[in-house]
Amino acid sequence: MRLCVFTEPQQGASYEDQLAIAQRAEALGFEAFFRSDHYVSMGGTGLPGPTDSWVTLGALARETSTIRLGTLVTSATFRYPGPLAVAIAQVDAMSNGRVEVGLGAGWFEVEHTAYGIPFPPVGERFDRLSEQLAILTGLWSTPPGSTFSFEGRYYDIVDSPALPKPVQQPGPPVIIGGKGPRRTPQLAARYGDEFNVPFSTLADTDAAYKRVVAAIEEEGRDGRAPIVFSFAQTIICGENEPEIRRRAEAVGLDPNGPRERGGQIYGTPSQVAEQLNEFAKAGASRAFLQLLDMRDLDHLELIAAEVAPLLP
Repeated sequence: MRLCVFTEPQQGASYEDQLAIAQRAEALGFEAFFRSDHYVSMGGTGLPGPTDSWVTLGALARETSTIRLGTLVTSATFRYPGPLAVAIAQVDAMSNGRVEVGLGAGWFEVEHTAYGIPFPPVGERFDRLSEQLAILTGLWSTPPGSTFSFEGRYYDIVDSPALPKPVQQPGPPVIIGGKGPRRTPQLAARYGDEFNVPFSTLADTDAAYKRVVAAIEEEGRDGRAPIVFSFAQTIICGENEPEIRRRAEAVGLDPNGPRERGGQIYGTPSQVAEQLNEFAKAGASRAFLQLLDMRDLDHLELIAAEVAPLLP
């Protein structure tokens, strides 16, 4: 089980906070540092305010050397696909090929209205996401010296030089995440290198994986590598019950709530490892551990020292 640190900077984190946790995660041997792509806090003041995901990752690319970097997930409503392809390719070059791209349809209407971003109905958002995925992968995989064109309902690309090229070819790994029963599995089968199920029960995660397997059988992979299955869970780990309670209360979670809840993993290192191993049995090879208190670097140390060695 490969472990990735997953953060929510819109809840209130500066660039310096993100740099500190990314560098500590790299030193501790975590595979990746991922961040959400949101502009408004889901509770609290959000101070000092949001940081742009791709600006942040570009900076982190120059201040880290081995850890992989990505979004879970960038909203297709936030950016035009052409400029987004340029930005991601540039960050991939700045990191020497360590970028991964989670891309989704967008769901949080409040952040759109707060910053003047159009928020179309869900069907149109998925249509736009599908076109964006086709354009991003098409631009990145176009051979140097050739041009790329695309005619869609929402986006047209005409004779693009398709530059710059990312270091990773045919492009950075694409992560499709979500719980949708129909279109999400189809997009994962067609474009995804990885499929991520966020904050769900083990049973629901397993069912989502099976839907993607069925979609892949229907779609075909055209000789591509098998898709990676992953999941995201909020994690609260402590050496003992008082430490677990302290960490839960610090991020506004109920330490007295049921531990077998979807989306959250609680416990001592051995208990956390046992829960993560259940996801591995369902087919997951990658875990995105959501750390809500980005300044609690001791939490990160505990997971690396006492949970990671217990995982397959």
